[in-house]
Amino acid sequence: MSHSDVEKASAHDHEQVVIGDHLVLEKVKDINAVKGAKEVKAVNNAAFAAAVKQSNLSPWSKDSLFLFWCMFVAFLWIICIGTAIIASSNHRNQFIAGRFILGFGVSILTTSAPSYCVEICPPQWRGRMTGFYNCGWFGGSIPAAGITLGCAKINSDLSWRLPLIFQAAPSLVVILAVWFLPESPRWLMAAGRDEDARAFLVRFHGSGNPNDPVVELEWVEFKEGISLDGADKRWWDYSELFNTSSARWRSLQVLLMGVFGQFSGNGLGYFNTEIYRAVGYDDDMVFNLNLVNSFTSAIGAGFGVALADKMPRRKVLVWGTFVCAFMLAGNGGLSARWAHLPEDAKNLNVGRGAVAFFFFFNIIYSFAYTPLQALYPVECLQTTTRAKGMAMYAVVVGAISFINLYAGPIALENIKYNYIFIFVGWDIVESILWYFLAVETVGRTLEELEDIFSARNPVAASKQRRTVAVRDDGGVVLVDQ
Repeated sequence: MSHSDVEKASAHDHEQVVIGDHLVLEKVKDINAVKGAKEVKAVNNAAFAAAVKQSNLSPWSKDSLFLFWCMFVAFLWIICIGTAIIASSNHRNQFIAGRFILGFGVSILTTSAPSYCVEICPPQWRGRMTGFYNCGWFGGSIPAAGITLGCAKINSDLSWRLPLIFQAAPSLVVILAVWFLPESPRWLMAAGRDEDARAFLVRFHGSGNPNDPVVELEWVEFKEGISLDGADKRWWDYSELFNTSSARWRSLQVLLMGVFGQFSGNGLGYFNTEIYRAVGYDDDMVFNLNLVNSFTSAIGAGFGVALADKMPRRKVLVWGTFVCAFMLAGNGGLSARWAHLPEDAKNLNVGRGAVAFFFFFNIIYSFAYTPLQALYPVECLQTTTRAKGMAMYAVVVGAISFINLYAGPIALENIKYNYIFIFVGWDIVESILWYFLAVETVGRTLEELEDIFSARNPVAASKQRRTVAVRDDGGVVLVDQ
């Protein structure tokens, strides 16, 4: 299942898994039986349509501190309102309207939250902290799968209404906590509040030491790289995403992650219940497999987060995507074998093997992509274009999710297991493109990356290492190697 098309620590994670699990519930009566791939396509896309539309509004949520916090809280309230509408639905149209409202609020959150994380993190923690944010997906998906499994035995509409109601809880937590968060030091400097920006660095990056080498290095780079009159002050100006070679390379990384992060086979997760049924599992077992899959995927993502500040991004994306292709090939091959076996000679081991490959695919995908889906785009973007770049990322994610949701059920119905082999070939293409186009960002400060992207060949420049030397007087010097 996709891991970046929704707010990871908010209600939408929870709700999307609930919708996926509803494919196996047979007790929904008042919303025209919301189940099956065709229905999932319809109700999910209400949210994605709203998310894509709202992405165009996202940049102005970062133009002032007051507006940023007000919009952040307001859109969380929108999620709560959408939850109320969808949980009280007595008709399919109301259900879809609730989904639309939820999607409208999610886009601003998925634009702001990862940008905020990457801007406040010290360089040595950026990968783990921002990657861990994206793993909040599992903080919603695992409870959602468990709650849905528990509610499935309720013989009333509460079997599907309760899981939808519970999804509002994370939003309420964020609404209360957001007021206690400090503002990004990069935003403070871009707004002309230099003293506040340095105070943040000293407190959170230098452990209270104003002469800490990390603080000194970041402060110099802030001064050189942050503009007081950049495009972020003009909500309508997207030119800085494409007007220089550096900007185009940065935007390319965002677009690559937006497409590949959603179209590497993880879109099959929207219809995993159909995949499980195709290899012989009944409805009860499908519920259990959904829950176990969430746990195993979370373990893979956890290892990816733990190593995010050590593993080269390029190698993870190239080899991780290639291994994903291998796992999908195993799943597709065994699914084909199962489909060609006579009904009276089905070998359960074949079906189990197919599911095992699908589980391993999700583990590898979660290891390689889940931490980087939030981390890689925001660290590739400049401070003055980060909000607009993430808005562009949200549009791409929404567009690819739209394709997954509309093409998926049609493909599964017409070509069945052969649909999996499309992603096998495409993942191999992705691996090749990552090899030639991915820029290495691990171990660099956000401002240092400007030198990388401004180089004649950013990919080659990103492979070169630099050393930070600290002088006796506390000064910091960058040493090329």
